[in-house]
Amino acid sequence: MTTAGTELPVQVRAEGRCWKFGDNIPTDRLVKTKYVVEPMSVIVQHVLEDLNPEFPRRVRPGDVVVAGKHFGQSSGRAVAVKALKATGIGCVVADSFARTFYRNCFEVGLPALEIPGVTGLVADGDTLEVDVVAGTFRNRTNGETRSAAPADAFLLEMLQAGGLIKLAAARPELFDRPSGG
Repeated sequence: MTTAGTELPVQVRAEGRCWKFGDNIPTDRLVKTKYVVEPMSVIVQHVLEDLNPEFPRRVRPGDVVVAGKHFGQSSGRAVAVKALKATGIGCVVADSFARTFYRNCFEVGLPALEIPGVTGLVADGDTLEVDVVAGTFRNRTNGETRSAAPADAFLLEMLQAGGLIKLAAARPELFDRPSGG
C-alpha cells in the first residue's frame, strides 16, 4: 500500500497479453503527427491504431508489445514512448530498436528488452512473461523462452527510478558538472 504522494517503484517484470507488430515501425506510426499536440488523454486513444485498430481500445495494464526490427525508427520524438507507456503496457520487447527510441524508453520509465528473433516466438494474444533486469522472456502459451543481455546498468537504474527526471532528483550527484573551464 502506498500513501499520498508516494509511488510504487517501476515494475521491471511484465506479464500480460502479447500485441505483435512487424519490422521498421517508425514513431509516426505509433503516434500520428496530427495527435502530438493533443493532451496525453487524447493521444493514448490513438496509439498504434493504424497498425491494429483494436490496440488502443483493448490494451490492458501489463500487456507486452512485441515488435520486429528497428522498432521506433525515424523521429526521436519522446511522445511516442510516453504514449506507449500511458497505455499501461508492462514493457516493449523487440528484435531491435532504433537507438534513440530505446534510450527514450528508459528515460520515461518504460521497460524495454531487445531479443533478436522474438517475433518468431509469439502470436497475438499469447501470454508473455518478461523480466527486463534479468533479460528473460517466456511465452507461457507455447513454452518458448529466451535470454538476452539486459540493458546497461545505468539505464536499468534510470528505469527503476522511474525515468531520468526521477533519477536526477533522487541522485543529483550523478549529474553534477565539474566546475571550471
